[in-house]
Amino acid sequence: MKTVANICYIERESEELFLDLYLPEADAFDVFVYFHGGGLERGDKGTETTKLMGAYLTKHKVALASCNYRMYPNAKYPDFVRDAAAAVHWVSNHIGQYGKCNRVFVGGSSAGGYLSMMLCFDRRWYAECGEFPIPVAGYFHNAGQPTCHFNVLRERGIDTRRVMIDDSAPLYHIGTSPDYPPMMFVVADDDMKNRFEQTQLVLSTLRHFEYDESKIYHQLMHGKHCSYNSAVDEKGDSVLGKMVFAFIQKV
Repeated sequence: MKTVANICYIERESEELFLDLYLPEADAFDVFVYFHGGGLERGDKGTETTKLMGAYLTKHKVALASCNYRMYPNAKYPDFVRDAAAAVHWVSNHIGQYGKCNRVFVGGSSAGGYLSMMLCFDRRWYAECGEFPIPVAGYFHNAGQPTCHFNVLRERGIDTRRVMIDDSAPLYHIGTSPDYPPMMFVVADDDMKNRFEQTQLVLSTLRHFEYDESKIYHQLMHGKHCSYNSAVDEKGDSVLGKMVFAFIQKV
């Protein structure tokens, strides 16, 4: 595995935003663009969890691009969504400098799952960026909030427990596109309050619009919110990395 750290993918108002690349020893590979969690107010691209995932994926000829984005209190909606779109755009346009990339996948955990759903269901953010030479082949939505994110509600002075669906909510946009790439939804049976039920609502809404269910996968994990992210199996391999790779193999 080769690591290239702190690549600037865009500059926003004199603030540079960075991603890390974990590259396999292979002539050709897929790449997974990953957004960390932390409620849109904390977190980082370079955690031990991410490094574990990168180590597993690169062993299986999948590169990992782990991305930072602007967060509260210095950001406001939709800064972080625009940043996520710009990160995917950079990977689509520049990953070829590091080897032959076959396919691009996008995903995230918790707040990162909110971002990946926003990119999946609301196409305007990609449209702002320009051309994508390698289109997104699939999405991995891990325990993201599909309604208006609680910190977006806080920014607006609204009780963060409210369940609201407006254009800042991924759910709002389901049905506005004729088709979506394959996607995986992951949630825990003892997740954050209402996260399991809201994930089920996303799945039922996709069924309501009669999207191809053969391209929609769902995995229920046991434990707390994203507790499996840092878990390893009996071989010491990343549980999250194994789930991501299993999804990529299905597509």
